[in-house]
Amino acid sequence: MSKIGFNGVIDGLKVLCLVASIVLPSLGKAQAPVFVVTPEDGSIKFFVKASVAIGGTFDKWDATLTFTSPDVTTAVLDVKIQADSVNTGSGMKDGKLKGKDFFDVKQSPLITFLSKKVVQTGPDTFDVLGDFTMRGVTKPEKLTLALSGKGTGTGNIKGTLAFDRKDYGMNSGIPFIKIANRVEVTVGFIAKQISGPRVVYQQ
Repeated sequence: MSKIGFNGVIDGLKVLCLVASIVLPSLGKAQAPVFVVTPEDGSIKFFVKASVAIGGTFDKWDATLTFTSPDVTTAVLDVKIQADSVNTGSGMKDGKLKGKDFFDVKQSPLITFLSKKVVQTGPDTFDVLGDFTMRGVTKPEKLTLALSGKGTGTGNIKGTLAFDRKDYGMNSGIPFIKIANRVEVTVGFIAKQISGPRVVYQQ
């Protein structure tokens, strides 16, 4: 092969490598679905059985839903709640819940849930196992989710997580009110896909 021909081949390979280095990372990023969750379209509520009903919402929170591949079981849900945003509709109840006997918002401003494993339990249902942190205590808990809008790129997700408040150091009560230990948290949010392939579910 002539020198000119050899150089031409080398130059061609260099160009090919350059193109590959530009294109392949982009292709890699495109292999995972990308979603956004807007708190304005959702809610996080809680309820505790008591002689005087105790329930309300958290008005400030953020959530992310990320994937490492189209497989739905690679999803990671990360929820961060501003404990100080608790809203029961009663200033007295809010003040008590924000105090050191309950959410202790000054020492522990965030309540968080970070998923570690997603198990599809039905066509539209999932068990999301993860670390739940409150008052500086982290324990494994299960968030049970139901999904509607599957395959459309916009998922309406609703779920429930129940825990024992005493596991997180909330051992006190409220004067003249009998409170159960079980706390039920319900979440509802919309996840909108902005790029990447569709999520693949089990049949």
